[in-house]
Amino acid sequence: MLPAVVALLIAALVGDILIITYGQSPSAVYRLLIEGTWGNAYGLGQVLYKTTTLTFTGLSVAIALRAGLFNIGAESQLAAGGFLAAIVGTLLPPGIPTILLLPVFILAAAVGGGLVGGAAGVLKSRWGAHEVITTIMLNFIVLALLNYLTVAHFKVFDTLHTADIASGTLPRLSAIFPAFHGSAANLVLVLALVAVVASWWYLFRSRAGYELRAVGLQPAAAEYGGVHVPSVWWKAMLISGAVAGIGGLNFVLGYKHYYEDGFGTGAGFLGIAVALVGRNNPWGVLLSAALFATLSQGGLAVNALVPKQMVEVLQAVVIIAVVTSVPEVHRLLRTVRRGAEP
Repeated sequence: MLPAVVALLIAALVGDILIITYGQSPSAVYRLLIEGTWGNAYGLGQVLYKTTTLTFTGLSVAIALRAGLFNIGAESQLAAGGFLAAIVGTLLPPGIPTILLLPVFILAAAVGGGLVGGAAGVLKSRWGAHEVITTIMLNFIVLALLNYLTVAHFKVFDTLHTADIASGTLPRLSAIFPAFHGSAANLVLVLALVAVVASWWYLFRSRAGYELRAVGLQPAAAEYGGVHVPSVWWKAMLISGAVAGIGGLNFVLGYKHYYEDGFGTGAGFLGIAVALVGRNNPWGVLLSAALFATLSQGGLAVNALVPKQMVEVLQAVVIIAVVTSVPEVHRLLRTVRRGAEP
């Protein structure tokens, strides 16, 4: 916890300098950022909506990193999951209770994202293709394919989205808490929390998760201990892609109720930052997702005083501060502990 706090303090200091150089008061900008996010119901709802998607993409990247793999493809996996869930939704008859259809939508989204992630995993485990290259290339291929399918076969009139899902959609939080009226936050947030708990249990309480982490730490030692490393690799990428794919339900099932081309632009790549700042721990990913969602929504709020791009710079500073300061703080803490030992 202390290393992360130090990193955030460093990021805040750099942010202060940037704001001052622009001729504004840091306190005024930060106050406006808080008021536009956690300070009102609509802003909070938007933060929760963005946190939901970033939690899924962050978990996706974190699971792969725990296996020693760098999944750069959460962008396309998120889109593939949302697309397949939307197509399944348009084929279902209206009037079916949501409680019966929710597992169907989760499975469809997981299959969509899992196919993309699993493909990269097979290329890695079977032929040794580096997952960074394959997932980047799959981003272009899958997103272009989904664009073609949407435009050529599933679009509604002159739009770039599919038909509405007939039944099984999840309500927005405003249906339960009227104060959230207008925000996109919806009950897929609950699925994100379940995904955090399930990911934590899988990584730290299951045998498969232990093998995954062992491969990530030292593949040769894990293989010597009886773990089939290639099998762990493709399974990790399959699970990673499936988790990202389920994140597509936030838009498709809870917000717009259809698939729209480009709906998750940027969320997959930002998930990399979320995972790194969250230290690849599911609970850390959740907190990190909330942080980046706050900065993302806050950029719109502070646009009256400073350009919203300044918040994007601050996001980058947070990442750099975590990457550089956390190991150093850990080293200092170890030095202090050794010095305190009798």
